[in-house]
Amino acid sequence: MNGRLLYPFVLAAGALQAIGVTMNAQLRAAFINPWLAATVSFLPIVFVFLAMLAIRPTPLPTRDDLARMPWWAPLGGLAGAVAVFGGLLFVDTIGAGPFNGLLITANLLTSLALDHFGWIGMPRHRAGGQRLAGAALMAAGIVLIARF
Repeated sequence: MNGRLLYPFVLAAGALQAIGVTMNAQLRAAFINPWLAATVSFLPIVFVFLAMLAIRPTPLPTRDDLARMPWWAPLGGLAGAVAVFGGLLFVDTIGAGPFNGLLITANLLTSLALDHFGWIGMPRHRAGGQRLAGAALMAAGIVLIARF
């Protein structure tokens, strides 16, 4: 499958992430306790994925699959939760544009390093001048969004 065919889905996910961050800020304001708000925010996700597992239970991993899994692989959700919790606490203070811009810029720069060095199992893709120029332009755009 051509990866570019997935771009509309990724764009929609990015738009939903921006909306979700602002929804979580409203949830935190209503619940006051950020830990309770984060818990309530994640509960629907758990129920949706449990329902999907009940509907489509296969394939399930074998013991060999689990044995080959890196120890850090299950921590991806926790890494994503840091961004969600950060949005829950800070988006209404710094604004949705700067928050998401900084989040996406940090994501992009880290992704370039992951690709370039082949860290945590990623196939290597050299971070050449054009990719680095694109990242610099994005970072410059975020500076403009955050300052004005």
